[in-house]
Amino acid sequence: MSDREDEKMAVDDGTDEISTITLGQYYQRLFPFTDYFQWLNYSTDAATREFTHREFSFTINDGVYLRYQSFKDGPELQREVVRLAPSKIDIGAVFTAAPKHAKSLQPGVFKPVSKELVFDIDMTDYDEVRTCCSGGDICDKCWPFMTVAMHVVDQALREDFGFTQLMWAYSGRRGVHCWVCDERARKLDDPGRRAVAGYLGMVRGGAEQSKKVTLSQRSGKHPHVIRSAKIVEDYFEELVLVGQEILLTRERWTKVLAALPDEEVRKQLDAKWAKNPDRSSVDKWSEMVDAVDRRAGKRNTAYGLATFERDMMLQLAYPRLDENVTTHLNHLLKSPFCIHPKTGRVCTPIAPDQFDTFNPFTVPSLGQLLRELNESQDAAAPTSLTPHVDVFKKFVSTLRPPQDVKPALPSLEF
Repeated sequence: MSDREDEKMAVDDGTDEISTITLGQYYQRLFPFTDYFQWLNYSTDAATREFTHREFSFTINDGVYLRYQSFKDGPELQREVVRLAPSKIDIGAVFTAAPKHAKSLQPGVFKPVSKELVFDIDMTDYDEVRTCCSGGDICDKCWPFMTVAMHVVDQALREDFGFTQLMWAYSGRRGVHCWVCDERARKLDDPGRRAVAGYLGMVRGGAEQSKKVTLSQRSGKHPHVIRSAKIVEDYFEELVLVGQEILLTRERWTKVLAALPDEEVRKQLDAKWAKNPDRSSVDKWSEMVDAVDRRAGKRNTAYGLATFERDMMLQLAYPRLDENVTTHLNHLLKSPFCIHPKTGRVCTPIAPDQFDTFNPFTVPSLGQLLRELNESQDAAAPTSLTPHVDVFKKFVSTLRPPQDVKPALPSLEF
């Protein structure tokens, strides 16, 4: 059995140990309720409307879905979570009234007013690119797609929008989430959220579309494009050419060549590679770039050819966002520190300085944590979850009241 197959199996470890009893023990002994309350309350003091009017959703008893749960304070939330032992907790918006009273309110009175600006990046959206895995599987060869995504989105949100209070979290299985907690971000309406998602979206089109990144000369000079292209370039060879061997077989290289806006070059490369198909993707990519550059020179640097390498690298490795999660104020998103039902792993925060070192296969599972607790003679002894809780504590400690000076949003036009 290969190392990669070992890794794929590891991601599903621990599911047999998930039950109402074991979840109850986890919530009672390990869930960081105090910091969790301070995060969603945006204050260390008494409960504010940010918390009391917040929707929580619980999944219990193999699929029973409880929406519009709300709580008067942190202790009440803790008691209910420990009592119900939900297999999943979703976090929703802050509403005009406490969500638990939603059914008794007049139509139109109960409305969402704020929520963190959130992003969901799922590995399944890379299935047309990755060759090592598909569906819910991940391995060490495709996880770096998430590394690239975190770098690109994090830098764009900080440098282009001026946001500073960003929390990244592992989804527990095959992706990552980002919670932007700045007050300006939380107050964005749906059109504002669509504008941010549109600004970050670059890969467009379905499976039938060959070229999914199309940038004008003007948009290609945008700072976000230049910065993102540089990030992608830094990872591209090892991730896409070596890890995914994107040009190894004719089936694979045909998809890449289909995006090339010159039929003659496409035919020349296809014929050449077909004669010696076992050459590496690194060699074939270099050959393709050289051929495109020569052709562009003869055509006086026709724009589509001159920028083909950049556009293709972005198409293959730029972040693929689930925009529906971002654009709707009342969209729910899985809470940090849930236990993923398919893997048994904790949905743990990821610090920005951990983007390159974070390994989803070392994230603790529910069964692992309970064994650690049972084997320890000291109830206060740290577990393998402790470093992840420390990341969360550090993030929560940075949350401060909004400053008087607010940086301007960038132009959302490319």
